[in-house]
Amino acid sequence: METQARYSLIGLFTLCVIVAAFAFVYWLRGTGGFSERETYQVVFESPVTGVLPGSPVLFNGIAAGEVTELRLNPDDPRQVIAMLSLDANTPVRADTQAGLVSQGLMGAPSIALRGGTPTAPRPSSTGGAPVLKVDPAASQDLSQTAREALRRLDTLIADNAEPLHGILANLSTFSEALARNSGRLDRILEALERLGGGGPAKASARIYDLSAPHAFPPYDKTAGGQLTVPEPSALVLFDTQKILARPQADQSVALDAQWSDSLPKLLQAKIIHSFENANYPQAVARPTEGLTADYQLLIEIRSFQLMLLPEPSADVEFSAKILAGDGRLVGSRILHASVPVQATDAAAAAAGLNQAFGKAATELVLWVSSLI
Repeated sequence: METQARYSLIGLFTLCVIVAAFAFVYWLRGTGGFSERETYQVVFESPVTGVLPGSPVLFNGIAAGEVTELRLNPDDPRQVIAMLSLDANTPVRADTQAGLVSQGLMGAPSIALRGGTPTAPRPSSTGGAPVLKVDPAASQDLSQTAREALRRLDTLIADNAEPLHGILANLSTFSEALARNSGRLDRILEALERLGGGGPAKASARIYDLSAPHAFPPYDKTAGGQLTVPEPSALVLFDTQKILARPQADQSVALDAQWSDSLPKLLQAKIIHSFENANYPQAVARPTEGLTADYQLLIEIRSFQLMLLPEPSADVEFSAKILAGDGRLVGSRILHASVPVQATDAAAAAAGLNQAFGKAATELVLWVSSLI
């Protein structure tokens, strides 16, 4: 009998220990252990898919407690009541709002509490746990939000089915047109590439120069002053390095060749060289700072191009004016020279224009020397 009594006491003690252990674990899980806890309730008007008893409760993103119970409201089947156990130090206010949040894209949802003003009072209770407000937008779960977005997209596509069909038809027509004209498109792109400086390098344009005349008749008169030759003036058409040709009376084109400098600068240099070769004015130069000249030779280019009608010829024409140092006009004259050419290529044009310039420059030097 004593042995049986001893076994009964041992069995009873073991049973009590097990029950105490389960009670301790339940207490830790339900009340949060040794820390002081407060209970709140949240009433959701929409499903709380994925939230379970034991799901964490976050306050401004920080763990503050857990869900202790979930149940349906027997008076309104649309509502879900969640009981929360929060740390007593959690700064819950009457205007704190509750919602659902997911931990990552596929993470389990949890209940999130947000904000509240510091001056707001603590939530009050009427015979039960205080009730926290719910943010309607935040209470929607991800699946519900995705379904709503897909529904709106489907409605948008259905409402615009005809315009979308037209756009696709136009794209198909455009792609067919591109396929039919792919060769032309390639040529257009090649032309644009060449225009922008890309593509294979083109051969450099041939460069030609003018020659200042050397043969002048003897002249006994001594020059009466210093002469400066400013850069000649010209229309934009002639202010270029291109060698020009005029196929018609109202049209000028550039040949695939160019002068060694822009035409006004080139004529200025060659006219000065012509005076130096003639040795008539003993002092002729470009206008420079500090140089006081007795005369200025003002030149305006009127024509310097290859004329194709009625017969191919090199045509050079410019006007010349001599101004004295006091601004008085000493003399003016138009000088013109035309030389027939046998071909219309750049080399023949450059040679003919050089010959015509030599005649006009010789006449210019003789005329200026007779006046000064």
